[in-house]
Amino acid sequence: MRFDTRLVHLGQEPDGVTGDVVPPVHVAATFERRVQDPLRYFYSRGENPTREALERCLAGLEDARFALAFGSGQAAGTTALSLLRAGRRLIASDDVYGGTRSLFALLGRYGVTVDHVDLTDPPALDAALGDDVDMVWVEAPTNPLLKVADLSVVCERARRIGARVVVDNTLAGPALQQPLRFGADITLYSTTKSIAGHSDVIGGALVYDDEELHRELSSHRTTTGSVPGGFDCFLVHRGLKTLSLRAARQVGNAEAIAAALRGCERVGAVHYPGLPEHPQHEVAARQMSAPGSILSFEYLGDPEKLLDRVRLYACAVSLGGVRSLIECPAMMTHASVPREIRGPLGISDNLIRVSAGIEDPADLVRDLMDAL
Repeated sequence: MRFDTRLVHLGQEPDGVTGDVVPPVHVAATFERRVQDPLRYFYSRGENPTREALERCLAGLEDARFALAFGSGQAAGTTALSLLRAGRRLIASDDVYGGTRSLFALLGRYGVTVDHVDLTDPPALDAALGDDVDMVWVEAPTNPLLKVADLSVVCERARRIGARVVVDNTLAGPALQQPLRFGADITLYSTTKSIAGHSDVIGGALVYDDEELHRELSSHRTTTGSVPGGFDCFLVHRGLKTLSLRAARQVGNAEAIAAALRGCERVGAVHYPGLPEHPQHEVAARQMSAPGSILSFEYLGDPEKLLDRVRLYACAVSLGGVRSLIECPAMMTHASVPREIRGPLGISDNLIRVSAGIEDPADLVRDLMDAL
């Protein structure tokens, strides 16, 4: 099956008793063992039919054997980081989501050192790598500056020293980029974003192809209890079916917004991989099927006034939903990152991030231009 068919069919087999074309939602916390043949389900912290259906679909989208669903993207990230060993190092993208930096800050308690590196610069990556590196953590594109590391290069360099590569693919999503194809060991998602797509559920996922890794990660999830409930898994899986349709409209809207911003006198740099002047435009064109639905730009004015003026964009964190969102990272998603770190990275107090929804592009452009 091709990708779009998998979205609709994987994990959605008709119920064997009633013929439901949408499988039942299993919300049970525990399961009666005497009615099961063979015995498969014990307790929903460990196994749940609705969660397994979602996981079959997520794994199949990247031609992988395994996926694990979590209660949030942060829970998925925490489980991936559990693979690190005391006394070892983690190499991570310099520009990452603020919540990810907060996760990394916890690692020092366990004897793990984190080094942030511009992974779009292979010599910088080479200089940072060493025999004490357990893992390379990549955001591609990054949040909020939309930098795009060459995944093939990063994975090849990491493989030389035996380090695992985790790619946070949340901004692109599986419809636009599939990191396992470029050599990544684990793909991470906040399924809250484009996968579920409707801003009505929190979730996360890890996708990978290694059986030993699956035993370790699934054991950690069961032990820590970082699982989503059955109804949350249903909502994520329902949203997933329309991922390609939504992504096509959202990318088109982002392209229209980026093009309009380029000619606006109140706008400085525009960060969007689809623009020819983007530093990694060619890399993005090579490893992504489209440049994505997220962009950011420098506003040459008071960002709070701009956020107050827009009408169609919700001023809110998150991304990838059907409604367009706008935010100022320095005040919102990256407020926990100290200014002395944000500034050198290029995350200024005037940086604005936009997540394009599925509204009419002319309306989105007009509303933003009027606000500017």
